Amino acid sequence: MAKDKVIWACTACGFESPRWAGRCPSCGAWNTLEESLAAPAAEKGTAKAAARQRPGSGAAPVLLENIPEDETIRTTTGIAELDRVLGGGLVEGGLMLLGGDPGIGKSTLLLQVCAHLCDSGKRVLYVSGEESARQIKLRARRLGIQSANLYILAENALDNVEQRMRELGPDTMVIDSVQTMYRPELPGAPGSVSQIRECTSLLLRLSKESGTATFLVGHVTKEGAIAGPRLLEHMVDVVLYFEGDRQQEYRLLRAVKNRYGSINELGVFQMTDKGMIEVPNPSERLLSHRAKGASGSVVFCGLEGSRPLLCDVQALTAQSYFGTPRRTVGGADSGRVALLLAVLEKRAATRTYNQDVYINVAGGLELSEPAADLALCAAVASSLRDQSIGAEVAVMGEVGLAGEVRAIPQCDRRVEECRRMGFTTVMVPKENARRIRTAEGMQVVGVDTVMQALAWLFH
Repeated sequence: MAKDKVIWACTACGFESPRWAGRCPSCGAWNTLEESLAAPAAEKGTAKAAARQRPGSGAAPVLLENIPEDETIRTTTGIAELDRVLGGGLVEGGLMLLGGDPGIGKSTLLLQVCAHLCDSGKRVLYVSGEESARQIKLRARRLGIQSANLYILAENALDNVEQRMRELGPDTMVIDSVQTMYRPELPGAPGSVSQIRECTSLLLRLSKESGTATFLVGHVTKEGAIAGPRLLEHMVDVVLYFEGDRQQEYRLLRAVKNRYGSINELGVFQMTDKGMIEVPNPSERLLSHRAKGASGSVVFCGLEGSRPLLCDVQALTAQSYFGTPRRTVGGADSGRVALLLAVLEKRAATRTYNQDVYINVAGGLELSEPAADLALCAAVASSLRDQSIGAEVAVMGEVGLAGEVRAIPQCDRRVEECRRMGFTTVMVPKENARRIRTAEGMQVVGVDTVMQALAWLFH
């Protein structure tokens, strides 16, 4: 009997090596080579090995001009926030990957999606490789889900899943999770690089052939990336990340890849004992606990795709008793904050060299766009001077190294969101202020520099 051969596969690119190395020779990633079993040597080149390779579709090439221009068929999930992130709903034959930390609510959200689809007359197959059918029944009872078109299958072997899927012919299928699936004829344990790659390839082919929209649940690593080779994200049509702190009630759903729509959309949910509840007006929720009249608090309007969101940017400065003052940043880029503090020090005569500076974006949001620069500067200056900014004032703008305030995209939509939420004054770059129609009862203040902005805010 031939001895099983051990290979080392890179979880980032799928490169296979006969020996372990600290750094992948192909992609250069560190500590990504994992041990797995190769195919038995006795079977290589034999008819048995050849039989494992499934035949292709046998399709003939077609001229581009002869391909019918059918519109993409979309099906609403019954959850508006998820439809927004997906680009309008489920696409027939689409393969979607949903990743997130353990306990963040992935299975709960997908079970609710299944219930809404079943209520609209769709047939849904929920395949679980982690839980038994009774455990799923208990969760469904807690969520108040009762449907005659929802089928539950507790199975890990993907060949059996394929057989049941072909027999049932569902409109939508959920695989929870792809790391627990395996093909018995392949070497390696469930979750290995070879198993994940082959299982995803089979599910992709089944989805395209049958037109079944398929959700894959993916585990994440400690770095926050989806476990398995990066090839997994390249193969699927949509990659979604479910974010949020398990200690907080809000969950954020982002699309980092979407072949059918925008990748910049954001869905906001609230985790309750009855499941995920949509948050149609997140600006109101994010500002509901704001401390009005407190120094160091500034309202900023950011953009997540096509959705403007108001958030509370907070800063706290305190005299440092150490040689190197502390800089603690939550919800923003620490390097960007260090740059803005240097601009305040050099251009606006705001001394922070002997101050500990703490930055926080309330609500768990992550501000990545430069349009938040001016709000961060205003929050630091407000805390340092111990003077509050008006409760009805919103600030936005990009700050350059010379202290200039640069124009930001879609400023008119941000101003309109501020007006809708009851803010009467909005500070924006002067270049944007020239092109904005000022609504009745709304004051738009245009500024050229950080110095000019601080002089107006603290006059």
